[in-house]
Amino acid sequence: MEEAIAKAGALIEAMEYIRRFRGRIVVVKLGGSVLDNISLQKKLLTNIAFMATVGMQPIIVHGGGKAITKAMNEAGLEAVWVQGRRYTDERTLTIAEHTLVHKINIPICETLKELGCYPTGLHSLSSCVLFAEPLRLAGEDGRKLDLGLVGQITDVNGHLLKTLCANGTIPVIASVAQDKASGKLNVNADSAAGKVAAAVQAEKLVVVSDTHGILTDVSDPNSTASSLDESQIRDMIDSGVITDAMFPKVEACITALDAGVKKAHIIDGRIPHSLLLEIYTDKGIGTQIVKN
Repeated sequence: MEEAIAKAGALIEAMEYIRRFRGRIVVVKLGGSVLDNISLQKKLLTNIAFMATVGMQPIIVHGGGKAITKAMNEAGLEAVWVQGRRYTDERTLTIAEHTLVHKINIPICETLKELGCYPTGLHSLSSCVLFAEPLRLAGEDGRKLDLGLVGQITDVNGHLLKTLCANGTIPVIASVAQDKASGKLNVNADSAAGKVAAAVQAEKLVVVSDTHGILTDVSDPNSTASSLDESQIRDMIDSGVITDAMFPKVEACITALDAGVKKAHIIDGRIPHSLLLEIYTDKGIGTQIVKN
C-alpha cells in the first residue's frame, strides 16, 4: 500500500510539470556511455517516449565520439586531436558519418518506434538540418589551426524541426553538418544541441552525459551545484573550475539561454530516470543553468 501511495504522490507532483510543458519543445542531447550501453540507452529513450506521450515535443541530438574512435581503430586509423577536437580528413569523416548514422541514429529511431513513437532520422545521408562553415582555432603563435573537415554551425533548419514536432514526430539529429558547397563537416554534438535549442526556441535544453552535473570543486565529486546562473558559470570558466569536456556542454547551455531558452540542464544519464527526475520533480537531479 505504501509503495502504491508513493507512486500516486509522484504522479501528482509530476502533474503540474506535465501541464506546464505540454506542447513545449525540449531538446535532449545524448552522449557519453548512454550511446555505448544499449540497455542504458533504451531506458533513456523510454523516458523520452514518456515525454512525447504526455504531450511534450522532444528533439534528440547525438554525437558518438567513442564509437567513432573504435571504428577508426578497427580501420587502422589513429585519432589525431587538436585542442581537444578530432582532426577530420575525408576517410575519418566517412567513418564518422557511417558510425553516427548506421550505428547510432538508425538504432535510436528503431527503439523509439518499438516504444510507440514516430521518429525521423535527420542527418547527412537524408535530410540535413545542420549547416556549418570550417572551424579554425587560434594557435599559440596566432596562426589559425587547420582541423580538416571540422565545422562550426552557422544555421539550423528550425522551421522543419518545429513542423515535425507539431506533427507528433521526434527528430533525431546526428552531428554532421552541410557546408555552403553541399559538402559535409563534422561538428561538436554539444554545440549542435545548443544551436538547435536556440533555433526552435525550446523550453529546455537537457545535456545527458556521464557527469552528475557541474562541480563547484573539481576535487570533490559531491560538490554538484543544483542551480547556477550565467554569471556564475562565466566566473567558473574564468577561474578554471569548468574545463575540458565540461566546457562545450556549458557553452551549449549558454548559447541556448542567450537565444531565449528558459532553462538548460546537465544530468547524469547513468542514474535511472534522470531525465524524468530533472524535468518532472521539484528537486531535480543534475545542474540547472538559468539566465541572470
